[in-house]
Amino acid sequence: MANIKRRKLIAVTAAMGLLALLPLAAAAKTPENQLVVGFSMANVLTLDPAGAGGKERVQIITNLYDNLVGIDPSDRTSLMPELAERWVISEDGNSIRLTLRTGAVFASGNPVTSEDVVWSFKRVLALNLAQATNFKIRGYTAQNADENFVAVDAQTVEIRIPQKTDPNIILLTLAMTGPGSILDKKTVLQNEKNGDFGSGWLATHAAGSGAFGLQIMTPNEIVVLKRNENYWGAPATMDRVIMRHLPESQSQRLLLAKGDLDIAYSLSAADLSTMEKDEDIKIINEVGNGLYYLAMSMKDKALSDPRVRQAIIKLIDFEGINNSVMKYYGVAHVDPIQIGLGGEKGVKPPAPDVEEAKSLLAEAGYANGLKLSLHALSEPPFDNLSVAIQGALTTGGIDVNIISGGGETVYGPMRKRDFQLVVGRSGGQVSHPDGDLRSIVHNPDNRDEAQLSGLLSWRVSYKDDELNRAIDEALFLAPDQQKAEYAKIQKLYRDKVPAIQAISQVTDSVAARADISGLVISPVWQTRLSTVGKAR
Repeated sequence: MANIKRRKLIAVTAAMGLLALLPLAAAAKTPENQLVVGFSMANVLTLDPAGAGGKERVQIITNLYDNLVGIDPSDRTSLMPELAERWVISEDGNSIRLTLRTGAVFASGNPVTSEDVVWSFKRVLALNLAQATNFKIRGYTAQNADENFVAVDAQTVEIRIPQKTDPNIILLTLAMTGPGSILDKKTVLQNEKNGDFGSGWLATHAAGSGAFGLQIMTPNEIVVLKRNENYWGAPATMDRVIMRHLPESQSQRLLLAKGDLDIAYSLSAADLSTMEKDEDIKIINEVGNGLYYLAMSMKDKALSDPRVRQAIIKLIDFEGINNSVMKYYGVAHVDPIQIGLGGEKGVKPPAPDVEEAKSLLAEAGYANGLKLSLHALSEPPFDNLSVAIQGALTTGGIDVNIISGGGETVYGPMRKRDFQLVVGRSGGQVSHPDGDLRSIVHNPDNRDEAQLSGLLSWRVSYKDDELNRAIDEALFLAPDQQKAEYAKIQKLYRDKVPAIQAISQVTDSVAARADISGLVISPVWQTRLSTVGKAR
C-alpha cells in the first residue's frame, strides 16, 4: 500500500511539473524558450531504439540519439558525418573503418567510445526485436556480431561485411534511426533487469548523445525533451521541446490557431486545408519516406489465391482515394520503390474494374461474396483510408469488418502473421531501391520461427524465389543496368499480384506558426528539432 501511495505522489508531482512547463490557455502564446509540438503517440510503444518502428517514434528518438553517420535532409541518398568524423571503405569492399569525433559525450557525461558503438549494434541483434531485421538481411547475426563489429581502439570502429553487398548499403543502414542509434552502454546496463539489456527502462527513458535528453515520457500523454548541455554539436535553440499527445486533428488545429502549439504533426486534410487560409500559419508539404499500403496475408486461404488479390486491387479507386482521402498525406504511387529512389513519379494508377473483379472472385469460388477483416489505426489518414477501401470492396461483394485501434491492435497481429487485411504505412528502409524491395518483396525465410518481423513481405507470408534472386543480383549491377533491372522487378511483382499493394507515397504535411524558423523536414522522418527557433 505504501508503494502505491508513493507512486501516486510521484505521478501527481510530475503532473504538476508539466503544468508549469505548458503555456496558460489565456496567454495563447508558447514560451519563447520552449517548442510545443502536437502529434499522436498512439503507435509509440517504446523509446528503445531496438524496438518496433513507426514514424512518430522515429520523430522522438532522432532527437535523443546520434548515429555514426546521418542522412542529408536535402538528398536522402547522401550521407553526412555524425558521431563518425570520417570513414574509409576497404579496397576489397569487405569492411568499413570509421573514426569517431573527438570529445563527443552522452547526455550522462560518459564519453562516446567505440565500445559503446559496437555494443549498441550487438544489442540490437541480441534482443532480436523489429530493428534487428535491418542487420539480419545483410548477413549479420547475434552469433557473428563479435567478429563483424570491432572496436579497433577507443576512437576507431571497424564494420566487417559478412555477405557480399554494396558497402554503401551498410552505411545507409547505420544512418537509420533505430538500428544505427548509438547508446550509452554504461547507463543502459546500470538499468538492466533480468538480462533485458535495459529494454524495459529504455521504454520511457533515454541514453543517447543527441541534442536533447529525455526529461519526461508518459505514454499516450506527453514527451518532454530537454536541451543536452553535453551535446558535441551546436546547442539546441530551444531549452525544451514539449511533445503533446493530441490524436484528434481538430484539437491540434484549434491549439495551433490560438498559439498554444508551435508545430502540429498530425492534422487531417480538412484541417490543413482550412489552415492554409490563416496568415499566422504556414504549411510545409514534402514528399517523404514510406508508402501507405494494403497488406493481404498469404496465410489466409482466400487471399493466397492471386485471383482474389487481383480482384481486390481492381476494386480500389486509387486515383479517387489519392485525390480525396490522401490529400496532404500522400501522392499516388502503386509500386514498391519510392519516388526519389528510382520509383517513377506520375505513373498512372490502375482504374477500377468492378465487373472484372467480380469475375475473378467467381473463378476463385467466391461468386456469393467473401468476408474479410481489415485492421487500421484509428487516426488520420488510416481511418478514412480504411473506410474508403471498405466501400470499394463492398461494390465487388466483399464484406469488410474494420478493426481499429492503436499500434498494438493493428501491427501486433501483423507481426504475429495472424490477420487478413491491414492498412499500414511502411518506412525505415535504407535510402536505396534495395531497401524498399527487401522490405516489401524479398523474403529469405518464410518460416514462422524466422521471426523476420521487420520485413513486410514476411509479415504477409509472401515468398517468391524468382523475385528474391532478381533482387539479390540487381544490387551488384552497374547503375544504368541496375535502374533497368529494378523496373523489371517491379513489373514482375505486379504480374505475380502483390500481397503488399502500395496506394500512396507518404508526403509529410506539417503546420507551424509563421514565426517558427529553422524547421527542415527530413525525407526519412528523422527531423532534427535542435535548429528550430522562434522569430519573435
